[in-house]
Amino acid sequence: MAIDVRRREFIVGLSGSLAVLPLTARAQQHERVRRIAMLSGLAANDPESLSRVAAFEQGLKELGWMEGRNLHIDFRWGTGDAAEMQTFAKELVGLKPDLIVGMTTPAVAALVEETKTIPIVFASIVDPLGRGFISDMARPGGNVTGILNYEFSIGGKWLETLKQIAPAVRRVALLFNPDMAPYAPSFVRQVELTAPSFAVEWIVAVVHDDAELERAVADFAATPAGGLIILPDVFTVGHRDLIVALAARYRLPAVYPQRAFAVSGGLISDSGDITDIFRQTASYVDRILKGEKPDDLPVEGPTKFDLVINLKTAKALGLTVPPTLLSIADEVIE
Repeated sequence: MAIDVRRREFIVGLSGSLAVLPLTARAQQHERVRRIAMLSGLAANDPESLSRVAAFEQGLKELGWMEGRNLHIDFRWGTGDAAEMQTFAKELVGLKPDLIVGMTTPAVAALVEETKTIPIVFASIVDPLGRGFISDMARPGGNVTGILNYEFSIGGKWLETLKQIAPAVRRVALLFNPDMAPYAPSFVRQVELTAPSFAVEWIVAVVHDDAELERAVADFAATPAGGLIILPDVFTVGHRDLIVALAARYRLPAVYPQRAFAVSGGLISDSGDITDIFRQTASYVDRILKGEKPDDLPVEGPTKFDLVINLKTAKALGLTVPPTLLSIADEVIE
């Protein structure tokens, strides 16, 4: 008899517990899971990829979107190869997600070839208007919008920054991969316009692989008073450790387009704040998932900027960083 009583008490207790479960917990069990996808031109194991995704996911979490609760994210990672990127874009579109995030210009280029209906939010890209991704910055048109990394005018600022930190520089090479950076001429034009005021000669150093990269830097360094401006593209970001090592080997002061270069030992970087850009991207994803259309969301630039100086590298190059430059730096690596 005692056993039956205990069984009855257990069943009654269990029923009572289920009855008083928090309404929010029961609601979450039935919450609709939205599916988004992300295509990146950087490798999955690149620390820069990991930090960008972490910032993006944190931004989504702050807006109420969590993987495994009301959100599922499918990732594909490329290394800049156009054919591979197109294959990944086709795969992601075939999954029929609610939205796709394109990280890097080659990724977005592949995505717009595959869909004109699924919303695409871009991050960490250059010149969406010139590439035909959008028709207007304020009213993008179609299914694409997002957050810019750079305005072309920063090209002149990079040259100014290089002269501030390394006044002896008289020659500058602009290094990039044209396959990954079809927008590069617009940065070059800004340097061309700025160079006369700093009495600097400039050249373009086009590279496609490691061998060309090593040869280009060595040839340029054969003449003294040189410095580098590294343009932003998937190749230069993915090969940043080699680029930084070559600049150190040939004692070339260099300005880099992202903080990751300075963290890897580069002299100085000047760019939009990548973490903040991916938080902005999360807010656009949130708004579209809640019903807004990409065409109603203007393309925005970075709201925060990031000047990072590596003092250890400056010392190795025999450079004294001006106090005026140190005073405006967002981060100083000792």
